[in-house]
Amino acid sequence: MMPCPECESPYGYAVQDDFYTCPECSFEWNPAQVSIESAPPVFDANGQILADGDSVIVLKNLPVKGASGPIKAGTKVKNIRLVEGDHNIDCKIDGFGAMALKSEFVRKA
Repeated sequence: MMPCPECESPYGYAVQDDFYTCPECSFEWNPAQVSIESAPPVFDANGQILADGDSVIVLKNLPVKGASGPIKAGTKVKNIRLVEGDHNIDCKIDGFGAMALKSEFVRKA
């Protein structure tokens, strides 16, 4: 089974070797042709669309478990990577290392 890229139903099933269909919305697709662009866009706090490789600026102090202090407001983060989930930005921050951030707490630089 493979989730449907159209309605996100988890019940998509193989019809042929490289062809799937969704029993709920009748959408048919080839997984090799479904691109990452079909994912919904990720927006920053100001409503601008973010993309992989963008630079962002943190808008407020963000506490970090296990760290001596927060990530300060105004910290610039370069070369972000968008991922799925609640914390939809993966990045590396100097002094903190690899982090996951929520897009609602950053703005595009």
